[in-house]
Amino acid sequence: MQTGMTERLASRAGLGDVWRKVEAEERLTGEDALAVLSSRDLLAVGAMADRARRRQVGDDAYFICNRHINHTNICKNRCRFCAFSKDEGEEGAFALSVDEVVDKARESLTAGVTEIHIVGGEHPELPYEYYLEMLRRLHELAPDVHIQAFTASEVVYLADLADRSVAQVLAELKEAGLGSLPGGGAEIFSARVRGLVCEQKISGEAWLDVMRTAHGLGLRSNATMLYGHVETPEEVVDHLLRLRELQDETGGFNAFIPLSFQPANTQLDDLPGPTGVDDLLMLAAGRLVLDNFRHVKAFWINIGLKLAQVSLAFGVDDLDGTVVEEKISHAAGVGTEQVIPREELVRLIRNAGRVPVERDTLYNVVRRYD
Repeated sequence: MQTGMTERLASRAGLGDVWRKVEAEERLTGEDALAVLSSRDLLAVGAMADRARRRQVGDDAYFICNRHINHTNICKNRCRFCAFSKDEGEEGAFALSVDEVVDKARESLTAGVTEIHIVGGEHPELPYEYYLEMLRRLHELAPDVHIQAFTASEVVYLADLADRSVAQVLAELKEAGLGSLPGGGAEIFSARVRGLVCEQKISGEAWLDVMRTAHGLGLRSNATMLYGHVETPEEVVDHLLRLRELQDETGGFNAFIPLSFQPANTQLDDLPGPTGVDDLLMLAAGRLVLDNFRHVKAFWINIGLKLAQVSLAFGVDDLDGTVVEEKISHAAGVGTEQVIPREELVRLIRNAGRVPVERDTLYNVVRRYD
């Protein structure tokens, strides 16, 4: 969109000062971020985020051929926002053996996956060696496939389980085959929010410390935020600014991934959940506030393919990937598919006027679809 039109839209929305900073490549303040999140002028916010996106990555829009594997849903935390977790012995509870995890990975190799993505519950009975063996076996099966696994909360749990420091555990996981961390478990960093929705999970400060340690060991990661439940706009802004501060320090984050809260089948199912407007504003705010993050990802599993496609005009440059099997969001009743062919992602991106780029986990180009 032309600069003059964006300026007029921003001025109409009362965001003229924000636009001037965006155009001058000046960093937004917390007050600026609140103004963006409080706006309901989608065209103005989208145009500004689109300008920031184009400056970062041009017209490239990324996706990955990946396979998600959830090894267990048995979890000691039982967060109130989570429909996935179960107690051991509860109907629907499962824990895959290492052989079963490897078999699931093997099934996807013929599809040309470049990433195996593994997260699960914090199972109170699985031994530390289970996780190391899983990584070793997967790496032996497909040494050229990147393994992105375990949230920061899972890493702290493994450190407690093994009576080791977080740094020692990350080093051992890396030696066994871990390539990067997915970035889940951040939720909202606010202690107030965590006390209401995930009081058993690690603190926001601990999440940031795990990522700081991982980046120091050469393990890159993503960063997430779960929004649309009990958080305030001020708490969202605090979350974004703390991510930006850590990225300034380490430069270790690949992408920001806002995750839209899905209330069905959770202990918070009385909440309405975010709307499509909320989803687009959050994605755009991520692009505008996190000026040191090159990539902003729309997780199509949560918001749907059509809105994810629209989000490419709201600062987003990544639609995630083929996924194959996803249990966490689907346990909360999302109506999306669990797999999407590579060809369909290419079609959606092209239809949005962007250049499809298949990437690997670290954003190395696998193939450009010019």
